[in-house]
Amino acid sequence: MTGTPSAAGTSSAAGTPGPSSPPVRVLYLAGSGRSGSTLITTVLGQLDGCFAAGELRYLWQRGMVDNRPCGCGAPFDACPVWRAVTAELAAVAGPASAAGPAAAAGPASATGPDAAGIARRLRARLRMRDLPAMLRRAGAGRRAVPHHADDAAIAAVYPAVARQVSRGGDGPVVVVDSSKLPPYGALLRDLPGIDLRVLHLVRDPRGTAFSWRRRRGLDGAADRNLMSRPPVWKAALLWRVWNAATARFFEAAGPDRYLRVRYEDVVVDPAGQLRRIALFAGLDPAGLPIDAEGRLTLAATHSVAGNPARHRTGAVPVSDDAEWVRALPGRSFAVVTAVTLPLLRRFGYPVRRPAAPPARAVPPVGAQGGPVGEPVPATTPSKEG
Repeated sequence: MTGTPSAAGTSSAAGTPGPSSPPVRVLYLAGSGRSGSTLITTVLGQLDGCFAAGELRYLWQRGMVDNRPCGCGAPFDACPVWRAVTAELAAVAGPASAAGPAAAAGPASATGPDAAGIARRLRARLRMRDLPAMLRRAGAGRRAVPHHADDAAIAAVYPAVARQVSRGGDGPVVVVDSSKLPPYGALLRDLPGIDLRVLHLVRDPRGTAFSWRRRRGLDGAADRNLMSRPPVWKAALLWRVWNAATARFFEAAGPDRYLRVRYEDVVVDPAGQLRRIALFAGLDPAGLPIDAEGRLTLAATHSVAGNPARHRTGAVPVSDDAEWVRALPGRSFAVVTAVTLPLLRRFGYPVRRPAAPPARAVPPVGAQGGPVGEPVPATTPSKEG
């Protein structure tokens, strides 16, 4: 969904679907970061009936509190789509009691639930150290993430977002949430009014570890706040934990609810893999913005948070981003391989370093374009990852 708010649909008093409203279909992109989720989200957002929401678990902090830019380029509180969503959320808990420094910026940040409080409590509820307990509860058929009063506000986000989508045909409205964190996906699965489908994106962990070391501004080259840059051992550990947890939480749901796709396969066959993903989500793949040469043409979306590549528009080539094969130091390669070894073969990755692919020229693109995965320079680290 790349346009302006739709008037379609009505909300219940609580901001969640009413008794006659069908559940909101959510395509949840799960796994480790730097695995192509921004590309997949933005491409799907070009399709009729789809809203590319970005990393919605950051809605409360980066959107409502920090007032960071929407994918369309406007500040969160100036985006008409998010203003409409926030107006609906205001019915859940009334005026925010802790909207943070952005509270004076406008209606989108000054109304709604306690955004700063929800963000803080959500981080505490999804801590990595609690993951074993979450997995045990899920295995016993209980809620992986225990119920909390904030769940009403979180559940209300998805129908509010879905009501911003104007459809040109039949089929469900799909909200794409690229939050990736497996426990947050498990939380969504247990919320009322959400029809969850999980796309598990994986990428060679040596590639993700190398990508995490690049300097990237949260919202592009001009942003002095950097995305987190974990050391390679930590990036490898996170890759192993989050990918294993994603499989544990969701794989048993079956092929109608869980699909695993490798980033490398998307690069080799972007049209085929993007079609496969669209069909899994319940979307019509006929509108995929890809030409015969594999070049994408992207319009702006309204993603609330994510990799700065979410701001790219126009012609965007799909890059293999294989610099790591040549440039990842031997020691780092060995560390990442050792940490992730239990899952390497399961996901079809070699233990030894693959042969370096030949350097290839990337066709020129417009000012807002660039190959997917291209590093973005910035200077000042951010406290948020």
